[in-house]
Amino acid sequence: MPTRIYLVRHGATDLTTDDYFAGSSDVPLSDEGHRQVARLAERLRREKFAAVYASPLQRTMETAHTLALPHALAPIADPALREIDYGHWEGLPRALVETRFADEYARWQEDPFVVAPQGGESGVNVLNRLLPAVRAIVERHRQRTVLVVSHKGSNRLLISSLLGLDPRGYRERLEQSPAALNVIEFAPERHARLCLFNDVAHYAAAVAAAPLHA
Repeated sequence: MPTRIYLVRHGATDLTTDDYFAGSSDVPLSDEGHRQVARLAERLRREKFAAVYASPLQRTMETAHTLALPHALAPIADPALREIDYGHWEGLPRALVETRFADEYARWQEDPFVVAPQGGESGVNVLNRLLPAVRAIVERHRQRTVLVVSHKGSNRLLISSLLGLDPRGYRERLEQSPAALNVIEFAPERHARLCLFNDVAHYAAAVAAAPLHA
């Protein structure tokens, strides 16, 4: 039996809709984000999770608590799962960053895996903390299913790395919608297989809570 990670992005926030840089900014879910997560919780309520891990930021912990409640689990906060820190871009709208920090933004757009905003993190920095944390979760819960709640950028970097994709293209080539569900299997534990990606079937209406795997 493979080890499965149900990797979820947190639900929407007000800054998600307005396209702000909010990696390390600690913001709550919006009303729409709560609705998205409640529908995902209903979808997953028959799954059997050994544990729930989450980034310690408010939006991820709110998401994790809602998803964990039907399973009588308490989310475990892991700082390694937090989002990219955008340094002095934090809390600013993308349109303003493009003009105020034009040269820096252009360099970052060219290679976000290596280039970081002033005071922030590059993709390399994020993977250096994120990948060992996920590997440890897999080792800790062999042949079990675990729920992990993280963020848009960190999820895309993780999936790129696990699948052997060029991480420099993680922003253009991979999407992570709010409250999106991804399923990654490890069998054996060092080899990852992506079974479900950026799935938001629960958006339209509450999905019948049938197990995703027989």
